[in-house]
Amino acid sequence: MMMMNRAIRSVVACNNRRLKASSGGIGSPRSRLIHHSSPQLSGKSDSKISSDIEHTPVQTLNKSPIVQKLWKTRDEAKRRVMGKLTMGDGEYSEVSLAAAELIAEGRKGEYEPPSKLGKHPRESEVGIMYEFSKDQYLLETYRNPYGEMRFGKILEDLDALAGNIAFNHVEGNPLIVTAGVDRIRLRRRPDINANQFLSGKVTWVGSSSMEIRMKISANEDGSDEWLEAYFTFVTLHPTTKKAIKISPLIPETDEERVHFELGAVKAQAKRAARKNKIQIGRPLSDESLKIDARAAQLLEQAGPLLKMPSLADPNTILMNETAQGNAMVAQPQARNLHDRIFGGFLMRRAFELAFATAYLFGGDKPRFLEVDDISFDKPVDVGDLLVFKSRVLYTMPDGGNLGHYVDKHDGLPLVNVEVEVWVTCPEQKKAEVSNHLYFTFALPESKTCKLVLPANIDQARRQAIRMHADEIQADLRP
Repeated sequence: MMMMNRAIRSVVACNNRRLKASSGGIGSPRSRLIHHSSPQLSGKSDSKISSDIEHTPVQTLNKSPIVQKLWKTRDEAKRRVMGKLTMGDGEYSEVSLAAAELIAEGRKGEYEPPSKLGKHPRESEVGIMYEFSKDQYLLETYRNPYGEMRFGKILEDLDALAGNIAFNHVEGNPLIVTAGVDRIRLRRRPDINANQFLSGKVTWVGSSSMEIRMKISANEDGSDEWLEAYFTFVTLHPTTKKAIKISPLIPETDEERVHFELGAVKAQAKRAARKNKIQIGRPLSDESLKIDARAAQLLEQAGPLLKMPSLADPNTILMNETAQGNAMVAQPQARNLHDRIFGGFLMRRAFELAFATAYLFGGDKPRFLEVDDISFDKPVDVGDLLVFKSRVLYTMPDGGNLGHYVDKHDGLPLVNVEVEVWVTCPEQKKAEVSNHLYFTFALPESKTCKLVLPANIDQARRQAIRMHADEIQADLRP
């Protein structure tokens, strides 16, 4: 715990210090900046636009302008490395050339072992500007009905950017797979009419996994940051699909060393959580026993609602009564560069359902604060019948502590919403969970909200497990 607290204090200090260009930050010439302009307003001739479309992956169609740009950049780098494009073709940005130079040697064969020397975080760094102030098409794409940022679209962009960053770090030709999203949180509400800068880089590397930290700032130098996100990727052998080692990371700056230490602490916490997970035939750990005891208390607290609802506290409600859901067939327009359904698309749909669930529950337009622990348990293919299920998992009617990073939430009622994405096959009478997502919202205009209680022991355990996980996460919230 002492090591954890030291890492957290260091992160706080670094977050409050502006990163100088000489340290290899976004403002440095060593960084990769992707320039975005909407084709509708770019002033290109029809012949030039037609040429661009010919070299554009079909999967980028129907995506946001930012996702289109990131995917075109990654695709161009791959094609150049594979010898399918001359170095003079394309007009995306210099990031493709830089990526090709970095990984060309390692990608000539099917798979080459990673460099023993390792790579620096700056070698994976990527940034892209949202030019909202002069691009009306881009502005309309990201505006929600309330004249604010549409965060579901931001989730798509984060997933796309994380893929580019991971691609820049690996060597050889491994499969790069999103293992999960550890945390995405907001410091404040951004001004959608002002330009914003999305950037990120690898901050920690294990044996076969890497952690990527991304942020959105009001300025290109990384100052005035208002969002941070942590994604975890794993690398697999392209043939055997087994985990393979990747290049180690060599932090250079104080900030990079702090984030590397914090990444190691979080990886250790994940290993401990997996070890404490209940498994048939294995004795319960002390932590699991505590969770079971908490679940029993929650179920006991729900007794009046279950046995004599007319006499129960009117400020309590059963979890079942908060449930919402929808279903859809996964269309080809939502696929990624690997022709499977884009993870960012699933996150956006889940976020929008979670927002509506919190809105219907609280009677107050919710304010999104953070999302924790998104799992990617099963890939989703084109044509899959998807069922999205949501419910309020638990609430904090008197407010809670999400750390100093998240502004203006003290004392506000907090609502934790769970969303499950199910892949179903009616013909085979089969259904499997693809994703779990956990969103936290505040009710800014409410003084309190109802306390959500479980209707059975399964719900009680789900509540207790999530509460316990959030409490552990709170120790990692600077």
